[in-house]
Amino acid sequence: MLTRRHTFALAGALAAGPLARPAIAQQRSLPGLPATMVWSVYDVGSTGYVEASAIADALGRAYGTRVRLQPSGTSIGRVLPLRQGRASHGWLANELFFAVEGLHEYAAPDWGPQEFRTLCGRVNAFSVVATRESGITRPEHLRGKRFAYVPANSSVNVKVEPVLAFAGLTWNDMQLIQFPSYAASLRALIEGRADAAGAAPAAAVLRELEASPRGISWVQLDPANAQGWQAAQRAVPFVEPFQETIGAGLSEASPAWVMGYRYPMITVKAEAPEEEVFALMKAVHETFDLYKDVNPIMDRWAMQRAGTPPMDAAFHPAAVRYLQEAGLWKPEYQQWQERTLRRHEVVRRAWQEFLPGARTLQQSEFERAWGERREAALATLG
Repeated sequence: MLTRRHTFALAGALAAGPLARPAIAQQRSLPGLPATMVWSVYDVGSTGYVEASAIADALGRAYGTRVRLQPSGTSIGRVLPLRQGRASHGWLANELFFAVEGLHEYAAPDWGPQEFRTLCGRVNAFSVVATRESGITRPEHLRGKRFAYVPANSSVNVKVEPVLAFAGLTWNDMQLIQFPSYAASLRALIEGRADAAGAAPAAAVLRELEASPRGISWVQLDPANAQGWQAAQRAVPFVEPFQETIGAGLSEASPAWVMGYRYPMITVKAEAPEEEVFALMKAVHETFDLYKDVNPIMDRWAMQRAGTPPMDAAFHPAAVRYLQEAGLWKPEYQQWQERTLRRHEVVRRAWQEFLPGARTLQQSEFERAWGERREAALATLG
Protein backbone atom coordinates (compact mmCIF):
# COMPACT_ATOMS: atom_id res chain seq x y z
CA MET A 1 0.00 0.00 0.00
CA LEU A 2 1.26 3.47 -0.84
CA THR A 3 1.51 5.96 2.02
CA ARG A 4 1.42 9.73 1.61
CA ARG A 5 5.21 9.81 2.16
CA HIS A 6 5.76 7.18 -0.52
CA THR A 7 3.50 9.07 -2.93
CA PHE A 8 5.49 12.28 -2.68
CA ALA A 9 8.71 10.30 -3.05
CA LEU A 10 7.29 8.74 -6.19
CA ALA A 11 6.28 12.15 -7.50
CA GLY A 12 9.81 13.44 -7.06
CA ALA A 13 11.28 10.41 -8.79
CA LEU A 14 8.96 10.83 -11.75
CA ALA A 15 9.90 14.47 -12.10
CA ALA A 16 13.63 13.74 -11.93
CA GLY A 17 13.81 10.59 -14.02
CA PRO A 18 12.71 9.79 -17.56
CA LEU A 19 10.18 7.09 -16.68
CA ALA A 20 8.54 5.57 -13.63
CA ARG A 21 10.00 2.12 -12.97
CA PRO A 22 7.18 -0.32 -12.26
CA ALA A 23 7.70 -2.89 -9.56
CA ILE A 24 7.60 -6.44 -10.89
CA ALA A 25 4.92 -8.26 -8.89
CA GLN A 26 2.30 -10.48 -10.49
CA GLN A 27 2.06 -8.27 -13.55
CA ARG A 28 -0.53 -9.21 -16.13
CA SER A 29 -1.18 -8.12 -19.67
CA LEU A 30 -4.08 -5.91 -20.69
CA PRO A 31 -4.77 -5.81 -24.43
CA GLY A 32 -4.76 -2.27 -25.80
CA LEU A 33 -2.95 -0.70 -22.84
CA PRO A 34 0.17 1.08 -24.14
CA ALA A 35 3.52 -0.07 -22.79
CA THR A 36 4.51 3.58 -22.29
CA MET A 37 2.47 6.75 -21.87
CA VAL A 38 3.15 10.45 -21.36
CA TRP A 39 0.73 12.37 -19.15
CA SER A 40 0.72 16.17 -18.98
CA VAL A 41 -0.12 17.10 -15.38
CA TYR A 42 -0.14 19.91 -12.84
CA ASP A 43 3.07 20.98 -11.11
CA VAL A 44 5.02 18.74 -8.72
CA GLY A 45 3.44 18.94 -5.26
CA SER A 46 -0.07 19.67 -6.53
CA THR A 47 -2.84 17.25 -5.66
CA GLY A 48 -3.28 16.48 -9.35
CA TYR A 49 0.40 15.51 -9.66
CA VAL A 50 0.25 13.27 -6.59
CA GLU A 51 -2.91 11.56 -7.84
CA ALA A 52 -1.45 10.96 -11.30
CA SER A 53 1.72 9.61 -9.67
CA ALA A 54 -0.23 7.15 -7.56
CA ILE A 55 -2.28 5.83 -10.48
CA ALA A 56 0.80 5.65 -12.71
CA ASP A 57 2.53 3.58 -10.02
CA ALA A 58 -0.48 1.26 -9.79
CA LEU A 59 -0.50 0.71 -13.55
CA GLY A 60 3.20 -0.09 -13.44
CA ARG A 61 2.82 -2.61 -10.67
CA ALA A 62 -0.22 -4.28 -12.23
CA TYR A 63 0.68 -4.25 -15.93
CA GLY A 64 4.30 -3.16 -16.30
CA THR A 65 3.19 0.08 -17.99
CA ARG A 66 5.69 2.93 -17.84
CA VAL A 67 4.33 6.45 -17.44
CA ARG A 68 6.23 9.70 -17.82
CA LEU A 69 4.66 12.63 -16.01
CA GLN A 70 5.20 15.98 -17.72
CA PRO A 71 4.36 18.72 -15.19
CA SER A 72 3.43 22.30 -16.01
CA GLY A 73 2.17 25.24 -13.99
CA THR A 74 0.21 26.75 -16.88
CA SER A 75 -2.92 25.85 -18.79
CA ILE A 76 -1.21 26.05 -22.18
CA GLY A 77 1.72 24.04 -20.82
CA ARG A 78 -0.62 21.15 -20.06
CA VAL A 79 -2.89 21.40 -23.10
CA LEU A 80 -0.34 22.06 -25.86
CA PRO A 81 1.49 18.71 -25.49
CA LEU A 82 -1.84 16.92 -25.73
CA ARG A 83 -2.82 18.89 -28.81
CA GLN A 84 0.54 18.22 -30.48
CA GLY A 85 0.59 14.53 -29.60
CA ARG A 86 3.64 14.86 -27.34
CA ALA A 87 1.43 13.71 -24.45
CA SER A 88 -1.02 10.85 -24.79
CA HIS A 89 -3.22 12.07 -21.92
CA GLY A 90 -3.81 15.32 -20.06
CA TRP A 91 -4.78 15.45 -16.40
CA LEU A 92 -6.74 18.66 -16.65
CA ALA A 93 -9.07 20.93 -14.71
CA ASN A 94 -11.12 23.84 -16.04
CA GLU A 95 -8.60 24.55 -18.78
CA LEU A 96 -10.37 21.67 -20.51
CA PHE A 97 -13.62 23.66 -20.54
CA PHE A 98 -11.81 26.75 -21.78
CA ALA A 99 -10.11 24.71 -24.53
CA VAL A 100 -13.26 23.01 -25.87
CA GLU A 101 -15.20 26.29 -25.70
CA GLY A 102 -12.44 28.53 -27.11
CA LEU A 103 -12.26 30.80 -24.07
CA HIS A 104 -9.53 32.96 -22.52
CA GLU A 105 -6.11 31.75 -23.83
CA TYR A 106 -7.91 29.66 -26.44
CA ALA A 107 -9.84 32.60 -27.93
CA ALA A 108 -7.07 33.14 -30.45
CA PRO A 109 -6.77 32.44 -34.20
CA ASP A 110 -4.26 29.62 -33.71
CA TRP A 111 -6.39 27.91 -31.04
CA GLY A 112 -10.17 28.09 -30.94
CA PRO A 113 -12.40 25.24 -29.69
CA GLN A 114 -10.43 22.01 -29.33
CA GLU A 115 -11.74 18.48 -29.86
CA PHE A 116 -10.90 16.79 -26.56
CA ARG A 117 -12.78 14.07 -24.69
CA THR A 118 -12.74 12.82 -21.13
CA LEU A 119 -12.29 9.33 -19.72
CA CYS A 120 -13.03 9.92 -16.04
CA GLY A 121 -12.30 12.46 -13.31
CA ARG A 122 -12.33 12.95 -9.56
CA VAL A 123 -15.07 15.00 -7.94
CA ASN A 124 -13.70 18.12 -6.29
CA ALA A 125 -15.47 20.82 -4.30
CA PHE A 126 -15.68 24.58 -4.74
CA SER A 127 -17.68 27.45 -3.32
CA VAL A 128 -17.26 30.92 -1.92
CA VAL A 129 -15.49 30.96 1.42
CA ALA A 130 -16.18 33.80 3.85
CA THR A 131 -15.21 34.97 7.29
CA ARG A 132 -17.66 33.79 9.91
CA GLU A 133 -17.88 37.35 11.23
CA SER A 134 -19.26 38.52 7.86
CA GLY A 135 -22.44 36.47 8.36
CA ILE A 136 -22.24 35.11 4.79
CA THR A 137 -23.68 31.59 4.53
CA ARG A 138 -25.86 31.74 1.39
CA PRO A 139 -25.19 33.21 -2.06
CA GLU A 140 -27.71 36.03 -1.62
CA HIS A 141 -25.65 37.25 1.37
CA LEU A 142 -22.85 38.24 -1.04
CA ARG A 143 -24.71 41.31 -2.24
CA GLY A 144 -22.71 44.42 -1.32
CA LYS A 145 -19.89 42.45 0.34
CA ARG A 146 -16.16 42.88 -0.25
CA PHE A 147 -15.06 40.10 -2.61
CA ALA A 148 -11.40 39.25 -3.17
CA TYR A 149 -11.00 39.08 -6.94
CA VAL A 150 -8.01 37.92 -9.01
CA PRO A 151 -8.54 39.14 -12.60
CA ALA A 152 -6.12 36.63 -14.15
CA ASN A 153 -7.45 33.60 -12.27
CA SER A 154 -10.00 32.46 -14.84
CA SER A 155 -10.24 28.96 -13.33
CA VAL A 156 -11.53 30.36 -10.02
CA ASN A 157 -13.62 33.12 -11.57
CA VAL A 158 -15.53 30.78 -13.87
CA LYS A 159 -16.63 28.76 -10.83
CA VAL A 160 -17.70 31.83 -8.84
CA GLU A 161 -20.16 32.78 -11.60
CA PRO A 162 -22.57 29.85 -10.96
CA VAL A 163 -22.53 30.60 -7.22
CA LEU A 164 -23.65 34.14 -8.02
CA ALA A 165 -26.16 32.96 -10.61
CA PHE A 166 -27.68 30.64 -8.01
CA ALA A 167 -29.02 33.77 -6.28
CA GLY A 168 -29.52 35.89 -9.39
CA LEU A 169 -26.41 37.97 -8.70
CA THR A 170 -23.56 39.15 -10.91
CA TRP A 171 -20.07 40.48 -10.22
CA ASN A 172 -21.56 43.98 -10.21
CA ASP A 173 -23.54 43.16 -7.06
CA MET A 174 -20.36 42.94 -4.94
CA GLN A 175 -17.51 45.26 -4.04
CA LEU A 176 -14.62 43.72 -6.01
CA ILE A 177 -11.18 44.17 -4.43
CA GLN A 178 -8.36 43.04 -6.70
CA PHE A 179 -5.47 40.85 -5.57
CA PRO A 180 -2.52 39.48 -7.56
CA SER A 181 -2.89 35.78 -6.76
CA TYR A 182 -5.19 33.06 -5.43
CA ALA A 183 -3.21 32.77 -2.20
CA ALA A 184 -3.30 36.55 -1.70
CA SER A 185 -7.08 36.60 -2.19
CA LEU A 186 -7.57 34.01 0.55
CA ARG A 187 -5.11 35.67 2.90
CA ALA A 188 -7.10 38.89 2.51
CA LEU A 189 -9.90 37.27 4.52
CA ILE A 190 -7.51 36.53 7.39
CA GLU A 191 -6.22 40.09 7.27
CA GLY A 192 -9.70 41.63 7.25
CA ARG A 193 -9.32 43.19 3.79
CA ALA A 194 -12.16 41.18 2.22
CA ASP A 195 -15.24 39.28 3.32
CA ALA A 196 -15.29 36.46 0.78
CA ALA A 197 -13.41 34.76 -2.06
CA GLY A 198 -13.78 31.79 -4.38
CA ALA A 199 -11.95 28.74 -3.04
CA ALA A 200 -11.52 24.98 -2.92
CA PRO A 201 -11.85 23.68 0.66
CA ALA A 202 -8.48 21.91 0.50
CA ALA A 203 -6.51 25.19 0.17
CA ALA A 204 -3.94 25.10 2.97
CA VAL A 205 -4.19 28.81 3.82
CA LEU A 206 -7.85 28.32 4.81
CA ARG A 207 -6.73 26.38 7.87
CA GLU A 208 -5.28 29.68 9.09
CA LEU A 209 -8.61 31.40 8.50
CA GLU A 210 -10.41 28.60 10.36
CA ALA A 211 -8.10 29.08 13.36
CA SER A 212 -8.23 32.89 13.28
CA PRO A 213 -10.59 35.09 15.30
CA ARG A 214 -12.48 35.92 12.11
CA GLY A 215 -13.49 32.28 11.65
CA ILE A 216 -14.55 30.49 8.49
CA SER A 217 -17.88 30.02 6.74
CA TRP A 218 -18.88 28.44 3.43
CA VAL A 219 -21.57 29.65 1.04
CA GLN A 220 -23.92 26.68 0.87
CA LEU A 221 -26.01 25.83 -2.19
CA ASP A 222 -29.23 24.03 -1.27
CA PRO A 223 -29.41 20.82 -3.35
CA ALA A 224 -33.23 21.02 -3.25
CA ASN A 225 -33.28 24.46 -4.88
CA ALA A 226 -33.97 23.35 -8.46
CA GLN A 227 -34.31 26.90 -9.77
CA GLY A 228 -30.98 27.91 -8.25
CA TRP A 229 -29.19 24.92 -9.74
CA GLN A 230 -30.73 25.49 -13.15
CA ALA A 231 -29.38 29.04 -13.08
CA ALA A 232 -25.96 27.83 -11.90
CA GLN A 233 -25.75 25.22 -14.67
CA ARG A 234 -26.81 27.75 -17.29
CA ALA A 235 -23.84 29.85 -16.20
CA VAL A 236 -21.42 26.89 -16.23
CA PRO A 237 -22.60 23.43 -17.37
CA PHE A 238 -20.00 21.30 -15.53
CA VAL A 239 -21.17 21.89 -11.92
CA GLU A 240 -23.47 19.86 -9.68
CA PRO A 241 -24.57 19.69 -6.01
CA PHE A 242 -21.92 18.11 -3.80
CA GLN A 243 -21.69 17.58 -0.05
CA GLU A 244 -18.09 18.15 1.07
CA THR A 245 -16.66 16.81 4.33
CA ILE A 246 -12.93 17.33 3.71
CA GLY A 247 -11.27 20.71 4.10
CA ALA A 248 -11.07 23.80 6.28
CA GLY A 249 -14.16 24.22 8.46
CA LEU A 250 -15.59 20.89 7.28
CA SER A 251 -15.90 17.38 8.66
CA GLU A 252 -18.17 14.36 8.61
CA ALA A 253 -20.08 15.95 11.49
CA SER A 254 -20.13 19.38 9.87
CA PRO A 255 -20.41 19.02 6.06
CA ALA A 256 -21.39 21.72 3.57
CA TRP A 257 -23.46 21.54 0.39
CA VAL A 258 -21.28 23.25 -2.16
CA MET A 259 -20.53 22.91 -5.86
CA GLY A 260 -18.96 19.78 -7.32
CA TYR A 261 -16.74 19.83 -10.40
CA ARG A 262 -14.03 17.50 -11.74
CA TYR A 263 -10.30 17.85 -11.08
CA PRO A 264 -8.29 16.24 -12.43
CA MET A 265 -9.94 14.76 -15.54
CA ILE A 266 -8.07 12.22 -17.66
CA THR A 267 -8.36 13.74 -21.14
CA VAL A 268 -7.52 12.64 -24.69
CA LYS A 269 -7.98 13.97 -28.19
CA ALA A 270 -11.32 13.02 -29.73
CA GLU A 271 -9.57 10.77 -32.25
CA ALA A 272 -7.70 8.76 -29.58
CA PRO A 273 -7.77 5.02 -30.43
CA GLU A 274 -10.81 3.31 -28.92
CA GLU A 275 -8.87 0.22 -27.88
CA GLU A 276 -6.40 2.32 -25.86
CA VAL A 277 -9.11 4.40 -24.20
CA PHE A 278 -11.10 1.30 -23.25
CA ALA A 279 -7.97 -0.37 -21.85
CA LEU A 280 -6.97 2.63 -19.72
CA MET A 281 -10.51 2.90 -18.31
CA LYS A 282 -10.31 -0.78 -17.37
CA ALA A 283 -6.83 -0.34 -15.87
CA VAL A 284 -7.82 2.68 -13.72
CA HIS A 285 -10.91 0.79 -12.55
CA GLU A 286 -9.22 -2.52 -11.79
CA THR A 287 -6.19 -1.09 -9.96
CA PHE A 288 -8.30 1.03 -7.61
CA ASP A 289 -7.29 -1.01 -4.55
CA LEU A 290 -3.62 -0.29 -5.29
CA TYR A 291 -3.99 3.49 -5.02
CA LYS A 292 -7.17 4.24 -3.07
CA ASP A 293 -5.39 4.62 0.29
CA VAL A 294 -2.70 7.07 -0.84
CA ASN A 295 -4.70 9.88 0.78
CA PRO A 296 -8.36 10.46 1.74
CA ILE A 297 -9.23 12.07 -1.61
CA MET A 298 -8.21 9.04 -3.71
CA ASP A 299 -11.36 7.18 -2.71
CA ARG A 300 -13.16 9.51 -5.14
CA TRP A 301 -11.43 7.76 -8.06
CA ALA A 302 -13.81 4.81 -7.63
CA MET A 303 -15.23 4.46 -11.13
CA GLN A 304 -18.85 4.63 -9.97
CA ARG A 305 -18.04 8.21 -8.94
CA ALA A 306 -15.25 9.20 -11.33
CA GLY A 307 -17.06 7.87 -14.41
CA THR A 308 -20.15 10.07 -14.11
CA PRO A 309 -21.05 13.45 -15.62
CA PRO A 310 -20.96 16.38 -15.59
CA MET A 311 -17.45 16.86 -16.97
CA ASP A 312 -15.86 19.80 -18.74
CA ALA A 313 -16.10 17.93 -22.07
CA ALA A 314 -18.03 14.95 -23.40
CA PHE A 315 -16.78 11.42 -22.71
CA HIS A 316 -14.77 9.56 -25.33
CA PRO A 317 -17.03 6.91 -26.94
CA ALA A 318 -14.77 4.09 -25.73
CA ALA A 319 -15.05 5.41 -22.17
CA VAL A 320 -18.84 5.30 -22.52
CA ARG A 321 -18.61 1.75 -23.86
CA TYR A 322 -16.50 0.67 -20.90
CA LEU A 323 -18.88 2.27 -18.40
CA GLN A 324 -21.83 0.60 -20.14
CA GLU A 325 -20.18 -2.82 -19.98
CA ALA A 326 -19.30 -2.23 -16.32
CA GLY A 327 -22.95 -1.46 -15.57
CA LEU A 328 -22.16 2.12 -14.50
CA TRP A 329 -23.72 4.14 -17.34
CA LYS A 330 -27.27 5.41 -16.77
CA PRO A 331 -29.87 6.82 -19.19
CA GLU A 332 -29.49 10.30 -17.70
CA TYR A 333 -25.74 10.12 -18.33
CA GLN A 334 -26.41 9.38 -21.99
CA GLN A 335 -28.74 12.36 -22.17
CA TRP A 336 -26.00 14.56 -20.73
CA GLN A 337 -23.50 13.12 -23.22
CA GLU A 338 -25.74 13.87 -26.19
CA ARG A 339 -26.43 17.44 -24.99
CA THR A 340 -22.72 18.05 -24.51
CA LEU A 341 -21.78 16.68 -27.92
CA ARG A 342 -24.39 18.99 -29.46
CA ARG A 343 -22.88 21.91 -27.56
CA HIS A 344 -19.39 21.04 -28.79
CA GLU A 345 -20.63 20.89 -32.38
CA VAL A 346 -22.49 24.22 -32.15
CA VAL A 347 -19.43 25.98 -30.71
CA ARG A 348 -17.04 24.50 -33.27
CA ARG A 349 -19.36 25.36 -36.17
CA ALA A 350 -19.67 28.94 -34.88
CA TRP A 351 -15.87 29.17 -34.74
CA GLN A 352 -15.48 27.92 -38.30
CA GLU A 353 -17.92 30.56 -39.50
CA PHE A 354 -16.37 33.31 -37.36
CA LEU A 355 -12.64 32.81 -37.92
CA PRO A 356 -12.16 33.66 -41.63
CA GLY A 357 -13.43 37.21 -41.25
CA ALA A 358 -11.83 37.84 -37.85
CA ARG A 359 -8.15 37.00 -38.32
CA THR A 360 -7.13 40.64 -38.81
CA LEU A 361 -8.74 41.85 -35.56
CA GLN A 362 -6.63 42.95 -32.61
CA GLN A 363 -6.62 40.34 -29.83
CA SER A 364 -8.93 42.25 -27.48
CA GLU A 365 -11.42 42.91 -30.27
CA PHE A 366 -11.07 39.32 -31.47
CA GLU A 367 -11.96 37.97 -28.00
CA ARG A 368 -14.91 40.32 -27.66
CA ALA A 369 -16.31 39.48 -31.10
CA TRP A 370 -15.82 35.74 -30.62
CA GLY A 371 -17.47 35.92 -27.19
CA GLU A 372 -20.56 37.50 -28.73
CA ARG A 373 -20.62 34.97 -31.58
CA ARG A 374 -20.23 32.05 -29.18
CA GLU A 375 -23.02 33.28 -26.88
CA ALA A 376 -25.35 33.71 -29.84
CA ALA A 377 -24.58 30.17 -31.00
CA LEU A 378 -25.16 28.70 -27.53
CA ALA A 379 -28.49 30.53 -27.29
CA THR A 380 -29.75 28.35 -30.13
CA LEU A 381 -29.48 25.30 -27.86
CA GLY A 382 -32.27 26.65 -25.64
